[in-house]
Amino acid sequence: MIYEIRHVTSYDYAAPVASARCLLRLLPRDDGGQRVLRSAVGLAPQPSRRNERVDFFGNRVIEASIGSPHSALQITLEARIDVRRPQPPAAALTPIWETARRAAASSQSLGPLSPAHFLFPGRLTPLQAAVTGYARESFPEGRPVLEGALDLMRRIHADFRYDPAATEVTTPLPEAFARRSGVCQDFAHIMIVALRGLGLPAAYVSGYLRTLPAPGEKRLEGADASHAWISLWCGPAFGWLQLDPTNNMLVCDEHVVLAVGRDYADVSPIDGVILGAGKQRLQVSVDVKALEGLRNPAGDLREIRY
Repeated sequence: MIYEIRHVTSYDYAAPVASARCLLRLLPRDDGGQRVLRSAVGLAPQPSRRNERVDFFGNRVIEASIGSPHSALQITLEARIDVRRPQPPAAALTPIWETARRAAASSQSLGPLSPAHFLFPGRLTPLQAAVTGYARESFPEGRPVLEGALDLMRRIHADFRYDPAATEVTTPLPEAFARRSGVCQDFAHIMIVALRGLGLPAAYVSGYLRTLPAPGEKRLEGADASHAWISLWCGPAFGWLQLDPTNNMLVCDEHVVLAVGRDYADVSPIDGVILGAGKQRLQVSVDVKALEGLRNPAGDLREIRY
């Protein structure tokens, strides 16, 4: 599947901003089953300094500084991506989860995708006894690791309510877990903490999910959204497999990866600081358009946002 992506983020400031520094993780990456055909990020006003690099986890990062006063800032991503993911393995063929846990703990690699980097708690993903206890129900002794993860994903989807008003980006994980509600960021963090609590490596993935209008309704321009899901290490033979707990599905050709990290702090699409005072207004528009026939993913997709 080939997609055209346009993601526009606009900030309007109540008072002029003297300067701004931005850290952008908006350029998509080549990933398993995903190839970037072209991509570009533009800023208005033009930055006085701009640098592009690749971080430790292989994410493409733009650092930009705007040194002149401005009352608005617009950041635009335009990209074309070819997504053709391989079929995931049968869950029963993956190793039992205790074997995957032992392999992760004994890994000698310190490369970017080594399971060693994704075993430990982080600032946004602290281990919680209650979350680990919730996960144990899906992982009885001797269960294949992907079978357990699929069951855990199903339970999160069933037990947690998708509610954009329930949480914010800064809502602590224990609070989101206690409320049993949140958005894709919360669902991903909860599943990551649940898996890590059992000693299973799990990573946070940011990107996009192509959404389809309801039957008989017209597709709205700019109505797609950013999304988040998780990647689970299933042992050296199977490597990393991606699951979307918000929508209770294995990641498929409708998902486009932007960045991979330990939690949201590693992959935040737009970060930075401004020198100014007063309020700001944020508007976001995302379009993910297929350039060839698009198959429907299994199940109904929930509306999504960060």
